[in-house]
Amino acid sequence: MKKKNKVTMTDIAQNAGVSQATVSLVLNQSKNIRLSDDTRRRVLDSAINLGYSKLPTHHYPDSKGHIALLINSLPVYDPFVCALQEAQEAAWSNDILLTIYDYIDDVELIKRIIYELNQSSCQGIIVASCITRVFDFKPFSKALAPVVLLNNYDPAFPRLPVFLPDDRGNAYQVTQHLIEQGAQRIALITGESWMEASIERLGGYTDALNYVGRMIDPELIISANWSIEQAYTATLKLINLKSPPDAIFCCSDWMVIGCYQALAQSGVNVPLDILVAGYDDFKISKQLTPKLSSIKLPYAELGKMAVEYLCKKENTATQVRMAGKLKIRDSTTINPSIRN
Repeated sequence: MKKKNKVTMTDIAQNAGVSQATVSLVLNQSKNIRLSDDTRRRVLDSAINLGYSKLPTHHYPDSKGHIALLINSLPVYDPFVCALQEAQEAAWSNDILLTIYDYIDDVELIKRIIYELNQSSCQGIIVASCITRVFDFKPFSKALAPVVLLNNYDPAFPRLPVFLPDDRGNAYQVTQHLIEQGAQRIALITGESWMEASIERLGGYTDALNYVGRMIDPELIISANWSIEQAYTATLKLINLKSPPDAIFCCSDWMVIGCYQALAQSGVNVPLDILVAGYDDFKISKQLTPKLSSIKLPYAELGKMAVEYLCKKENTATQVRMAGKLKIRDSTTINPSIRN
């Protein structure tokens, strides 16, 4: 049996033979959609058998107000959606509603949302971003409710509670793994060079190479702007170098799709000819061929921590930077015994 804190709606959906949307409707006791009693019972039985710890109860969220989560764009196929799901479940388990606003980086819209929140019983505000970034907090400083930052920060406000993934440490893990697998020339395909996420992942990559006394070769570092097409072009450029890499670290699983396409069309085998690692451990990482080694980001944990900080009405300058877990699969190793 799985540990209770590991069971997700996806697990319940697979066990019950229904969609995740159906599980959400059952567990949230939706009365707006007609579901058969058999379907509801099957979902609840699966949840109980798997040890799901958030079974539906009678909630009275109005008595405790609500928490607002503001995000600069709503991700659909982005792993950051895990943070939103976990934040919503954490709030609900505390009898509090989580309301999500997409403010699309519009300052005037931010001001209007905050004005409305100041008139309501808002218990706290989470300012979130699907991309780790430095951003301007000043438009949010007029909020009357306490504010925490999720996946972003403002150095000008050092006392603000912040919950971030450790991009630098995560990239170090991936690069170190490739070194341990015997790679001598490790290439990096990164995102837009100005972005905080790109800067931090580049930093972790160079830290790992410096630690083992490797020279940093600028030819092996290419910005592909998080694009499949540009990652495809970057990979072709790398494998046609006079001294091509024997490993490629793509700073997102999305870019790995372009990398894989270029390698396949060039007759380069993964992992026999070249190792490939990704970043995010999104769903596609286990669906690619070969299965992709990637770093799983702690978005779910960070989203839950941000909500619980507000629910507990803490008042400390909490600064959390959490490392992820490297998932080792076929793309970086021929030895099955070290895969996880």
